[in-house]
Amino acid sequence: MNEKIIFDLIDKFNAGSMTELDFTDGAVRLTLRGNAGGAEAGGVEAAVSAPERKPDAPGAPSVHLTMPVEKAAADSTGSECITSPIVGVFYASSEPDAPPFVRAGTTVKAGQILCVLEAMKMMNRLEAEFDCEILAVKASNGDMVEYGQALFEVKRLQGAC
Repeated sequence: MNEKIIFDLIDKFNAGSMTELDFTDGAVRLTLRGNAGGAEAGGVEAAVSAPERKPDAPGAPSVHLTMPVEKAAADSTGSECITSPIVGVFYASSEPDAPPFVRAGTTVKAGQILCVLEAMKMMNRLEAEFDCEILAVKASNGDMVEYGQALFEVKRLQGAC
């Protein structure tokens, strides 16, 4: 089940008059509970469960996240910040003893994994959408990150779109 489906289901649940929804797609189960009237009447409780697996294990539940990019404020170097597209836990590597996916100074190709963000027990891989150089990693392994929080300061490489 991908992230868009989860958010679409939550939006439809909030807009309707249901008080409970239980949806299963393969090994992933989404449960929504709330009051009649959705978010205006007291909010929605959401839970997603999936089998526990390492983020790089074959068949591990994973969602490809789009990579929000913002120009760094008052910066003449042309750097940009890649921000978190979700609230979750930041993991710099796939395992506690593994080296981080990227460090300051790493040259990254489009499609390369930058980090893993865990949200609702789902391991979400954040991949580069363009070639760039990592100037700084703004989050530490195990940090809880917010939507829109800067994760990486990057500089696009010449010829990158």
